[in-house]
Amino acid sequence: MGIEEKSLNHWIRNFYGYGSWSARFWFVGYEESGGNTPEEVAEKFNYFSKAHPSLNALGSTDSLCDIRELYRHVTVTKDDRKADLFNNRFEYRFGPKAIQNSIWANLIAFVHGFQGKKLPDLLAYQKQKLALPDAQSEALISLYPLPSPHNHAWYYSWLNLPQVGFLKSRALYEEHVYESRMTNILANIKANKPEVVLMYGMNSINTLKASVCSFFPGTKFTQMKAIKQQIPQHHRAEVNGTILLITTQIPALRHNRIETGFDWAEFGKLIGGVREIST
Repeated sequence: MGIEEKSLNHWIRNFYGYGSWSARFWFVGYEESGGNTPEEVAEKFNYFSKAHPSLNALGSTDSLCDIRELYRHVTVTKDDRKADLFNNRFEYRFGPKAIQNSIWANLIAFVHGFQGKKLPDLLAYQKQKLALPDAQSEALISLYPLPSPHNHAWYYSWLNLPQVGFLKSRALYEEHVYESRMTNILANIKANKPEVVLMYGMNSINTLKASVCSFFPGTKFTQMKAIKQQIPQHHRAEVNGTILLITTQIPALRHNRIETGFDWAEFGKLIGGVREIST
């Protein structure tokens, strides 16, 4: 299955992630995950084009998907090492034998820490509750929309499509889409007033902060130092009644080394005022 230019452009302009803009907690990752094969990418694009035809991300429910429905339409290819266990991405993440996503586990822990609640069974919560649109608890949002694999390889440069010359490099692509996407995310923060927005795994922190300050004049950021294996370094601001957090850290271990991780439940407690910072 090949990637079609129309569905590709529709995805780039309109796809922002999963859940609901009315959710209390927004988790903004650097980019959409996946993208290991053209078939997987094409299936995502084609589903979104058919199921979410809206052309207006601001205030539009069509710009956020039900992650469970989209994942039902993304098959696990025969050359994938998970092919013997799962037929599609829904089974892999939400079915009876689902595998825990380590990033999602830490985001779930953050939400419960913020609220001062006991951690649930993290896998059960992932399968049954995470980012449900009707629950309006979490939204999983992507700053950059194109699926990109863990190795950060840029596979879109080979697309021979005349209207998407900006995909020849990652730098050109990010420059092309950044302003409109960041503006839409900030406009939705203003319109929906989420309780917390956590932007994680981010590059160019100063650029992000400048965008926020331009959209919300008078915004002041406070930089908080990291506490090893407890709290990640982060930048915090209050915008329009929303706690906005920006960090370069990803809610997962780097290279599976425990010393690279943080306690995201404790981070949530700190932000929610359940604990005080101490060194």
